[in-house]
Amino acid sequence: MAKQSLRKIALPAVIDLDAIDGIRDTLIDALEEGSVSVAGGVVERVSTNALMLLVSAAETARRHQFDFTIEAPSAAMTAAIERLGLGAQFSGMMRQ
Repeated sequence: MAKQSLRKIALPAVIDLDAIDGIRDTLIDALEEGSVSVAGGVVERVSTNALMLLVSAAETARRHQFDFTIEAPSAAMTAAIERLGLGAQFSGMMRQ
């Protein structure tokens, strides 16, 4: 962990099983460099696995003492988080 930068990642409109591998790889690379800011404003549909991936990425960032935020999550993303009972896990990382 030599670097301490902020990497911005934009989530796609649909985060399903087809998209999750690419997002995971992008997050892994970003978390090797430093803090991560994820833009969630265009998300229309998100899978449970994708939300768990974001929780895992946030935990990885915390362990490495990096920031991890989700900027301006869409209403669909917020609804999915609440519907699955994950509000507590996401509360510290969500920024409007």
